[in-house]
Amino acid sequence: MTAYFPAARLRRAAFIGALCAGLTVTVTGCGGGEDPDKGTNGVGKLPADQIEAKAKAAAAAASSVHLSGSVVTGGKTFTLDMRLKGDGGSGEVKSQQDTFQVLRIGEQLYLKANAAFWGKSDSAGKLGDKFVKVPQSDPTYKQFRGFTDMHVLLDGLLGLDGKLTKAAYGKVGHGRVVPVLAGGGKGGRLSVSLEGTPYPLLMERAGGAGRVQLGDWGQNFPLNAPAEDQTVDYGAQLPTTKDTSGATPGPSKSSGQGSDPTDG
Repeated sequence: MTAYFPAARLRRAAFIGALCAGLTVTVTGCGGGEDPDKGTNGVGKLPADQIEAKAKAAAAAASSVHLSGSVVTGGKTFTLDMRLKGDGGSGEVKSQQDTFQVLRIGEQLYLKANAAFWGKSDSAGKLGDKFVKVPQSDPTYKQFRGFTDMHVLLDGLLGLDGKLTKAAYGKVGHGRVVPVLAGGGKGGRLSVSLEGTPYPLLMERAGGAGRVQLGDWGQNFPLNAPAEDQTVDYGAQLPTTKDTSGATPGPSKSSGQGSDPTDG
């Protein structure tokens, strides 16, 4: 009987090998599991600080992004849904009191909101629900330009504070990511794509100061001026709005243009 053991072992090994080769999922006992980095861009193998650096470099080099989520700054919560690129951006910003649309094409900035947003001036009714041209000399211009400046906004958002570590791979939407945590997550959490270019796909800010998803990196979109009958040119200075304090609590450290609405 012992003479047949080697042949039996060979047949059993061949059977197990064929079975494992035919399976499309990882099965314990078929070689110890699939390499978690298989099919990725390899960024997950790097130390946490290098992953963060690659994500920031990818964001800085990108031509456009779609940014959506919430940001807490100056004691107020703003919900953003913005499409941004080098020469401008468009989208909607909501606070607890107001909702407004902001559009910038080159250096021309437009704001659209209801009449109450423009305060109690005599002209507020004429400005409500129209795209109002914002002159660069007006304080409102500096306050709101930052919402449409891709690099100012990203510089303000993609900040981690503390010792960086990696967490287990996960997903943002359908895309695989490697999370980078600062201070164990207390200083923020940045989820970086494991597929293609290592773009940041989700930023969870320190102290519960907001959660923003980033996508459509590098996808172009049109920026068109609003129709003439939907546009109001108020002149050199706009009437005082209800309350825009806190929207832009401080200038960006990275740019002399506009303000950083996420600084704070």
